[in-house]
Amino acid sequence: MGSFAKLAFGVLAISFMVFVTFFGRLPALRHTPIAWLYRVIWVTIPRAFQRLDSRFFHGRISSSVSRFTNYMMYDRHPTVLVFFLVLLVGGEYLYLPVVWPQISTLTKVTGTISIILPYLFLYLSAFSDPGYITSANHASEMARYPYDFTLFHPGYTCSTCTFLKPARSKHCRVCKRCVARADHHCIFINNCVGAKNYHWFLLLLLTTAIVTLYGGLLGMSIMTFHIRRRFPEFSLLPWRANRGRGMTLSRWLLAWSWGFNATAGPYASSTDGILMSAVTLLALMTTPLVWGLLGYHLWLVYSGTTINESMKWSDWQADMDEGTVFKRRFDAAGRAKNLQIEPAWTRWPVEAEQVLVRSGDGLPPGKDETRWPGQGPWKRVRKLREVENLYDIGLWDNLLDVFVPGFMFRDPQVPAAESKTRGRKKRRAKRIYLA
Repeated sequence: MGSFAKLAFGVLAISFMVFVTFFGRLPALRHTPIAWLYRVIWVTIPRAFQRLDSRFFHGRISSSVSRFTNYMMYDRHPTVLVFFLVLLVGGEYLYLPVVWPQISTLTKVTGTISIILPYLFLYLSAFSDPGYITSANHASEMARYPYDFTLFHPGYTCSTCTFLKPARSKHCRVCKRCVARADHHCIFINNCVGAKNYHWFLLLLLTTAIVTLYGGLLGMSIMTFHIRRRFPEFSLLPWRANRGRGMTLSRWLLAWSWGFNATAGPYASSTDGILMSAVTLLALMTTPLVWGLLGYHLWLVYSGTTINESMKWSDWQADMDEGTVFKRRFDAAGRAKNLQIEPAWTRWPVEAEQVLVRSGDGLPPGKDETRWPGQGPWKRVRKLREVENLYDIGLWDNLLDVFVPGFMFRDPQVPAAESKTRGRKKRRAKRIYLA
């Protein structure tokens, strides 16, 4: 196996492991080979190791690994953020000196912009307030979203922050604070992703995806140019080489290996060319991962949900599969009874119209109206598509809620009925499709 094949295999293996780690727990992949691999790598193998460690070393190794893992994953520190910066800066340091003399002025301008933007959005994502709930903004955060009486119910208090929990908020065990419209805690930015910085995080993913794709394709074009000077019949696809007559795999890999050394051309040493080619390959291999993360978050925006809520909906779907979920209509009288713990108005253009409950015995809940708000008969729910997502009001308005925080807010001095019909029709919450 040549140097190119070895490097490609190594980078591909690392990228695949990262993909499984990031996406293996997603609800949409719960019954796929990716989820199976995730359980094998991060559940089955660690448990087997713990049993062996407990038998031969009295659990000392497992305890040390557990403490290190908890520190890396559940303590707030910049280790992974610094690692991310080292990858960006180090890759560009190895890549640019070789590529820069070989590209046009226009490519230099567009490349410079694509390089700068990820640093800008990384700074804004990592060092801006994600939407921490404080005593000063608690009242306004309580009025940001209404409770949907499914994922979020009024009356619950955060045991750590001692605040009534606003709808769509979550207490972050890493930041030790409650976050409005909490999505997740991202170790790559050493910060939570919430109501006030989610748009910066999306732009960080977008610009990082662009710079990896741009750098990978540009580096590949330079490598291909130099390879064809030595192997005129070369093509990126071996079966299309030599004018469609094909090229043997061994010769094709030989061409790539030669190109790794010749990419620098007359501008740098062969070692610099090899390092630049390695960065190109790394960029191409990691591009699908970054674009996949971006695509997943754009799907969440389209669906009007967050990672936190998507996990909750996944739990609901598991209970629906067991036939223990029921719903009924939420009435205005039920809302009025909750005004002591839910604001009389919220800035969201729609309000809850359903109540979803779990029944441990698989039978409809009783008629205890003080415990179960709403009115009318209970209906068994089998699929998420039978349930409406209060926080999904259409792609355009979902985007406005993410990119222009506060745009959806209405004036609390304007009556709800007037505010929700003034200038636009009252929106309707959309049905749920698990992200």
